[in-house]
Amino acid sequence: MFERFTKDARAVVLGAVGHAERLDAETVDEQHLLLALLDREASRASFALTSLGLGRGGRRESVRRALAEARRRGGLSRADADALSGLGIDVSAIVSRVEEAHGEGALQPAAQGNGRGWWAGFVGQRRPFARGAKDVLTESLRMALARKDRHIGDEHLLLALTARPGVPSEVLADHGVTYVALRRVLYGGGEAKAG
Repeated sequence: MFERFTKDARAVVLGAVGHAERLDAETVDEQHLLLALLDREASRASFALTSLGLGRGGRRESVRRALAEARRRGGLSRADADALSGLGIDVSAIVSRVEEAHGEGALQPAAQGNGRGWWAGFVGQRRPFARGAKDVLTESLRMALARKDRHIGDEHLLLALTARPGVPSEVLADHGVTYVALRRVLYGGGEAKAG
């Protein structure tokens, strides 16, 4: 499958592995893919993010902080935390107590999956990909095929992240980047097109 990835999309996948390693994560997950997308410059995805108000600087840093806070909550989205709150469970209080006893970041997600499959040959054996990250890569292929695009670009990875429920899509939506807005910017019907 990776022979179908553009240079930018390959850079995002490798960047995600790098983020997982720097954060000492046991797996590469969707948040690492988003962090790698935020690092990109002069690509279709970076153009789309900039068009939607996430240019270089403070707003991108706000996304990074929101992702870090979600990791601190053990990967729970804000919607998950709100649902638990409705049941009388205060996630913030639990996180604080666990971190008091076990140190900061004690609730960060554990490894998932075994790292085997088509993605393992591309990135080597550094970090296995979590199920969600694998699903994003697969969904990006589906999106490219649906548009009859010959290659999978970083814009397809970004679209796939916004199309799936979870922390990355929630954080992006909080910053004005939704699936609908991205499609409008990338493929028309909006003010600008990524070229």
